[in-house]
Amino acid sequence: MTCTPTRATVAAAAAAAAAPEPHRAEFDQRYDAHLRHLRLKGLRPKTIEAYARGVRRMGEYFDHRIDALSSDQLSRYFSDLLDSHSWSSVKLDLYGYKFYTEHVLGRPWVSPKLVKAPKVQRLPDILTVEEAARLFAATRCLSYRVFFFTLYSMGLRLGEGLALRLGDIDAARMRVHVRDAKGRRDCLVPLPAASLAVLRRFWAVHRHPELLFPARAGGAVAAHRARGPLERGGVQRALARVAADIGLKKTSTPTACATAMQPT
Repeated sequence: MTCTPTRATVAAAAAAAAAPEPHRAEFDQRYDAHLRHLRLKGLRPKTIEAYARGVRRMGEYFDHRIDALSSDQLSRYFSDLLDSHSWSSVKLDLYGYKFYTEHVLGRPWVSPKLVKAPKVQRLPDILTVEEAARLFAATRCLSYRVFFFTLYSMGLRLGEGLALRLGDIDAARMRVHVRDAKGRRDCLVPLPAASLAVLRRFWAVHRHPELLFPARAGGAVAAHRARGPLERGGVQRALARVAADIGLKKTSTPTACATAMQPT
């Protein structure tokens, strides 16, 4: 004789299947605490995202049970991760879990030698003046063309260039105040005369009261009302597209190549 499940039985089974597993709920709570601690420690947004991503990835790998992992479990995890990710990802996941252990679980980190990445020192790809000139000429969007030239001529990183404001340009002393640079320190960099001239002409187009590189939403007509700088992803995509169009084979962006510039 076959027993037919009642509606109540089916509903109960469905509710049980839909209900979150106890260890998943606990993981979510501690993951939220992880995010709070990351913010309170004043870490950079990219570091916060990397450490948070590492804990999420470990949670998925260990069925959201990561509070009592053994050294053997951790070594297996990082070994498997290395099959599909770079050493950089492995180190960031390790640092993220170390932060989680110390600040969320309140335990000392006892596996300092668990992962040891090989030491590799690579020199950046430096664009020649001719290559840079080709890249600038092939960039049709004025905002991106001026931005690329500014990074190249002053040796700035992407984030440093995006953060520039009108008040950072000291035309009298021919220098630029770069805020929150590498190491979270401010620094002063030389301002080439050619860069100053380009930036002045560019500002005459957008006339934003504060930002040097306002967002492009709304076009040049609305640029003076932009609430933020150029979008990071848009800049990166534009650079990759232009580099591909002109057949530029360099693997790094021209953000640390000021040494290749001729004197102005």
